[in-house]
Amino acid sequence: MIFIALSVVCSVVVSVLLKLAPRCGVDVRQAITGNYLVATLLTVLLLDPRPSLLELPAAHPAWRVLVALGVLLPAMFVVLAYSVRRVGVVLTDAAQRLSLLLPLVAAFTLFGEAFSWHKGIGMGIGLAAIACIVTRKRAGAAGAAGAGGWGWPLAVFAGMGAIDILFKRVAQLTGVPFADVLLATFVLAFALAMLATVWLFASGRAQWHWRNAAGALLLGVFNFGNILFYVQAHRHLAQDPALVFSAMNIGVIVLAALVGVLWLGERLGRLNRAGLALAVAAVLVLATA
Repeated sequence: MIFIALSVVCSVVVSVLLKLAPRCGVDVRQAITGNYLVATLLTVLLLDPRPSLLELPAAHPAWRVLVALGVLLPAMFVVLAYSVRRVGVVLTDAAQRLSLLLPLVAAFTLFGEAFSWHKGIGMGIGLAAIACIVTRKRAGAAGAAGAGGWGWPLAVFAGMGAIDILFKRVAQLTGVPFADVLLATFVLAFALAMLATVWLFASGRAQWHWRNAAGALLLGVFNFGNILFYVQAHRHLAQDPALVFSAMNIGVIVLAALVGVLWLGERLGRLNRAGLALAVAAVLVLATA
């Protein structure tokens, strides 16, 4: 359980860092780019990957999946950053956890998994939770901050769900170790993010400051830690994946709620609070399906 707890903490810390970055004068775009360099180095040092993907032909399905991941990962980091700024850590993390609904739909439609009423009920509860979570007040100061902000948690939901589907596709590919996939994904994400960052500097839209490097280091360490501890939890509890799945998702929703409300001063409406409760219920139902 210690690996699950560490993964939960790392996941919530990433969201908190993205929210606090602008307050600390950190350019989130540069921090996201540097984060993938840090994650790449940590993957090499701790997971001992091999460049086995270089031996695959260009037409191999793995390359298409990896390119999609390399584009989506940095793009979703930007979406997460905007989401936590517009709607807060609590609702953003809840939307991220509920993105599990999309891989479930894909499992039934693309991967040939049998549908069950148990899973259908869990998905229905999850959709209701999403509807409650993205509902924002539009009156007063809170409404001004959240006007139109519902689109960001929906983008988090869709993007993270797509990433989960792609990683599931990777798992189906034979002869491609996970550590190698992780290394290739981080390298590609860093390369694409670096191109965007170079363009920002060339167009005068970004300036360098040491705070950006510090932000990248912190973001990279906790982003990598989230993945590493989650994988370790599945390895140590291989006979009980439902426990890992439910504990991870519920843990993130609860901890994010505590941090967002008690420390960051985020305000939730009644529907938002109901959505969080429904999100926990949906995770429990799906984990036991």
